[in-house]
Amino acid sequence: MKTTTFLKKQILISAMLLISSFSFAQVTVSTLAGSTQGYADGTGTAAQFNFPTGVAADASGNVYVADYLNNRIRKITPAGVVTTLAGSTLGNTDGTGAAAHFNNPTGIAVDASGTVYVADTYNHKIRKITPQGEVTTLAGSTQGYADGTGTLAQFYNPIGVAVDASGNLYVADYANHKIRKVTSSGVVTTLAGSTAGYTDGTGTATKFNYPAGVAVDTSGNVYVADTFNHKIRKITSAGVVTTVAGSTQGYADGTGTAAQFKSPYGVAVDASGNVYVADYGNNRIRKITVTGVVTTVAGSTAGYADGSDALAQFSNPYDVTIDALGNIYVADTSNHKIRKIEGIILSTSSDSFVKTLKAYPNPSTGIFVIQTDGNAAVDVFDPAGKQILSQKINGQNSTIDLSQYPAGIYLAKVTTDKKQSKTVKLIKR
Repeated sequence: MKTTTFLKKQILISAMLLISSFSFAQVTVSTLAGSTQGYADGTGTAAQFNFPTGVAADASGNVYVADYLNNRIRKITPAGVVTTLAGSTLGNTDGTGAAAHFNNPTGIAVDASGTVYVADTYNHKIRKITPQGEVTTLAGSTQGYADGTGTLAQFYNPIGVAVDASGNLYVADYANHKIRKVTSSGVVTTLAGSTAGYTDGTGTATKFNYPAGVAVDTSGNVYVADTFNHKIRKITSAGVVTTVAGSTQGYADGTGTAAQFKSPYGVAVDASGNVYVADYGNNRIRKITVTGVVTTVAGSTAGYADGSDALAQFSNPYDVTIDALGNIYVADTSNHKIRKIEGIILSTSSDSFVKTLKAYPNPSTGIFVIQTDGNAAVDVFDPAGKQILSQKINGQNSTIDLSQYPAGIYLAKVTTDKKQSKTVKLIKR
C-alpha cells in the first residue's frame, strides 16, 4: 500500500491518539458524499444516491456503496470522488460495468484484493465484482432455501454480507431467518438459524427474526444485527449463538440486556472486537465493547446535521463500516448520503487494564518498539484486518519488524496475561 495524501493527512491525528489513548476524543460527523435523492457521479455533495443501504471500506480508504434504488454499486475515494463501479437499470444480468444489472442491492463487502461482494436482494443472489467492474454470480438462483453450490443454492432476500480473511462470505438471509456461509468457490451452507423467533443455542437449534446485518472479526466470530428481535447476536465458528446486547425494542445505553435497540440493521467490528451498530429506528450509531457495554457514538432525533456526537443527525442509518484508521462510514439511507464519523479510538479503552502502551518511532520505516506494563502478547493486523504477526512481550519492550510489508497503517493489539487488551496504530512509511 503506497503512502497517499490521505494517509499523510491522518498521521498527525494518529500520533495524537497514540499519545493520549485514554483521553476523550471528540467524535465528529461529516458528509463524505451525496446530496438530494437522485443519481449522479461527482465529488462530495455534487454526487447523488437513491436510498444507499450498504457500505464497505477497503484497505486504501475507498468506500463502496450499495445504491439500492439506483440498482448500482458506487465507489467513493477518500477525497469524496464518486463513480459507478457496476450496474445500470433494474435487472438480473452478469457483465461488466453498466452492462450488469442488479435488483435492489442492499449489502456489500470488500476483500483484501479489492473484490466486491453484493447481496443482490430481490434477485436472491450473491454477486461478485472484480476491481475492473466485471460482475458474476457467486451463489443463488430463484427465491427459496437450499444449501448447495453456486446456482443450486437458494436465498430469500439476502441483505447483509461480510467477508473474512480466508475469502469466506457470511450472509444475513433475511426472509429465511438464517445466517449462511459461502466459500470462495460458491459452496453454501447454513451456519445458524431455522424458523423465525428468538433462541440462543447451536446451529439450526437457534432462531433469528429477520437478521439484516453481519460482520466477522479476526477470530472468525460473526456478529448479527437481529433486526426484529432488536438484538445483536454473536455466532462462533462452531455455530454457537449468544446474545451480545439488546432486549426489547427501545433506546437505552447499558450493558448486555439492559441496553435497547430499535430495528438495528447494520453492524461492523474493529480489530479490538468493538462492535458498531446502525440503529436504524433510533437514528443513532451505537458501540458495543467486548464486555457488552453499549454507548451512543453519534446521532439523536431523525434529521440531517453534521457536527459532534449528539448534535449530529441521521435519518434511518442502515449500515456501518470501519476503516483501518478507525473512521466509521454510515449509509444514511433516508438522507441519501454517506456520512463519516471521525474521532473513534480503536482501543478497548476503559475496559482495558493495559496502563502503559507506546509505540515508537511512529511513523517508522519498519522497526517499532512496543512498550507496555510487562509480559503480554502482541498481534499485528494489516490494513485489511488480516493477522500478519504474533509474538510475546517479555518485560516492558519488544521490537516489531514490519520492514517486509508495504507502507500503510497497521494495528498492534497488545493482550495481557489477564486477557485485557489495547490496540495501537503503527504507521509504516
